Amino acid sequence: MKKIFLFSSCLIFSFNLLIAQESFNDWTLDSPHISGKAEYLASPFVTAGDRVYVVGHQNGSFPELGWHIEGEMGGVWNHPIKLLDGFSAEIIFNEKKIELNNASEFVNYPFAGKHIFQLENKEIEVTRWQFVPDGEEGLAVQYIIQNNSSEEINADFILTASSDLRPTWLGDRTGMVDHKDLAEFLPKENAWLVKDENNPWFTVVGANRDSEEQVQTKTNYKGKGISASQSYKLTIPAGQEEVINFSIAGSFESREAVLKTYNEIRQNLKTQVAEKKERYKALANKSKLTIPDKNIEQAFEWLKYNSDWLVQTVPGIGTGITAGIPDYPWWFGVDSEYALQGYMMVGQTDAVYSTIKLLDSMSNVVNGNGKIIHEMSTNGAVFNDGNINETPQFASLIYEIFKWNGDLEFLKKYFPTIKKGLEWLQTKDTDGNLFPEGFGLMEIHGLDSEMIDVAVYSQKAFADASKMAKILEEQELARVYAEIAANLKKKINEEFWSEEFNSYADFIGTDKQAIRLIEDAIVRADTLEKPWAVKELKDTRSKILANPSKGARPFVVHHNWVVNTPMEMQIAEPEKALKALNTAEKYRNPFGVFVTGIDRDEEEKTEEGSFKGGEVFTYTGAVMTLPTAVQIIAENNYGRPEKALEYLERMTRSFSFAFPGSMYEVSPDYGMISQAWNIYGYAVPIVNQFFGIQPEAINKKIVIQPQMPNSWNKASLENVKIGENEVSVLYSRSEAALNIEITQDKNWDLQLVLIDMADSEYELTSKNAKVSTEDGNLVISGTSDKLKISVKTD
Repeated sequence: MKKIFLFSSCLIFSFNLLIAQESFNDWTLDSPHISGKAEYLASPFVTAGDRVYVVGHQNGSFPELGWHIEGEMGGVWNHPIKLLDGFSAEIIFNEKKIELNNASEFVNYPFAGKHIFQLENKEIEVTRWQFVPDGEEGLAVQYIIQNNSSEEINADFILTASSDLRPTWLGDRTGMVDHKDLAEFLPKENAWLVKDENNPWFTVVGANRDSEEQVQTKTNYKGKGISASQSYKLTIPAGQEEVINFSIAGSFESREAVLKTYNEIRQNLKTQVAEKKERYKALANKSKLTIPDKNIEQAFEWLKYNSDWLVQTVPGIGTGITAGIPDYPWWFGVDSEYALQGYMMVGQTDAVYSTIKLLDSMSNVVNGNGKIIHEMSTNGAVFNDGNINETPQFASLIYEIFKWNGDLEFLKKYFPTIKKGLEWLQTKDTDGNLFPEGFGLMEIHGLDSEMIDVAVYSQKAFADASKMAKILEEQELARVYAEIAANLKKKINEEFWSEEFNSYADFIGTDKQAIRLIEDAIVRADTLEKPWAVKELKDTRSKILANPSKGARPFVVHHNWVVNTPMEMQIAEPEKALKALNTAEKYRNPFGVFVTGIDRDEEEKTEEGSFKGGEVFTYTGAVMTLPTAVQIIAENNYGRPEKALEYLERMTRSFSFAFPGSMYEVSPDYGMISQAWNIYGYAVPIVNQFFGIQPEAINKKIVIQPQMPNSWNKASLENVKIGENEVSVLYSRSEAALNIEITQDKNWDLQLVLIDMADSEYELTSKNAKVSTEDGNLVISGTSDKLKISVKTD
């Protein structure tokens, strides 16, 4: 039986003229912030909460933007409905109308955004702030009008709200059909009432003081909304300012609910700002990084904020991290399976648990066989019930989270899904060679045979499931899973490896499949003007035709980034891994790794310019953060932290490139302006690899095996949450000595492993600590709240 989700919506705008002049300028004095670039003022920003977010341009305008619902992905959203296409303000001064849509500066804060408008030769400065409180279906917008002149200013201030009460993507699948908005002014409430003609969706625009004039006009936006405005008289003495607050509230429950939200924001804004500000301070202090490279340090801090921006709650559906804003503000399997590993390592555990719960529950509703969904809109409609790779990646995600929380009940809850999922996965191996068939991460038409990423993540899933089964005392299942994992690892290294290209193959398939893909790839490469790729593809085609095979075999065609997953999952044989990592260096630019290698230029470019996408949204030619993240992790897995750091530095060049305080999905300035999986590319290399924190929470044990880049000669990572414990690592290195101090809240077992230092002299200043050597490494173990050692390096 299909579930139908119906939503009613109500929205209030309140224009509240503050008597007191206290403002966001006061409330954000000690908050971190980053100013944007002038050349990107006509590009998007987001200010987000867990119920509502607003997307517009950094210059203060609200153009129609986005492609998923064409032109509708900006504005104010309260999923699963949109509230506004945007809002605009204007000042009438000396009979001159000045629209506030061309800001001279945009400044981003972790929990708010600020636009600065300079008017009349800077005699008037207007600052617009927007802020979304935690847990509220609304936002506050504040205007500060500063009179910098030597005379009193008399002006009219007009704010226009453009409604668009419409459903989210796939709304029609759950009975959400948009109709035109109708408006009526209510004198008693001094408010505009706007209603969707055939739905119980409402918007109310009102003020707590009488407006001078109320005007309803046809909206300038496409769609079925309307515009309604109210105007106010301003008198501002010389050198003084006027502060005007606007509260925007929405509800898809009732009129009473929207009024309650409106009153909460109007009456408690200062408190709400203070509470969110403190919460964001706490986010920053979890896994707090201090290193010599301040660019990476700042990016890591702000990606924690980005991660929080992407949490979306929809009552009746659930809470989870969304993939990216503005065009993917709903839930994905694979995006979450990467991102949540990073979320866990920076202590954002609530988002981890709620997202896993949502993915598991909806996958069971839609599939019921352990298969994990790929993409679900915020109205509960599932667009894609799952690509092959998402099911094994879910299994590994659960094990990774379990290592950090040590919660047996968590493991018991999700292991049945894992078992069903791995059973389903095996049914996709129709030829019995252990490699499941079907689409993986690469969304290229026809690329659905035996894919390298599917094979690799399947191997990892069986290996991890074996460990989980053993913990849950399912010994025979553990043995079976371990055997499959071992066989898969062997077969991947033997059957996917291409000695000709020093790379793992994109896929295993028939000659017919390969020729078809090569023909398409030649057209792609020729269109992108990549003659080297056209030649290589034609040569490969000739070799296939000259040496035909009746059976399936490995092919290197696209040089897709997924050929590096064997190193990401550390299942590549070391000799092959190093060859493949060196080969991968051909397929990068100053910002990171190409999605599809044949899109690169013949010689690596050195300039750090904008990505030029086409008129139609496409990832063709793109360098993305996820492929770069995979490469960072892969390099570290094979003992090359300097190479890993080089990729991390490349990726960090995208931070604040276009949207200050954020990192685009496509490097440096294309696609989603904030993307969930970006935290994977920072948290895993920094926490798990450079600092080497390897938790075994179930055993109340933490292994720390640093692998620090040479340039990070003084580094610390503080307040890393592991189960009920928190651990901090302080690291410093000079020509004479390596000094490490580890502190923890609980007296868990600590084990510090120093690679290749078994013969080094040391000074240990810790209680209950023991020193041993193992495989050339120096191993220090203890159970106290502090472990401190100094090792001579000269």
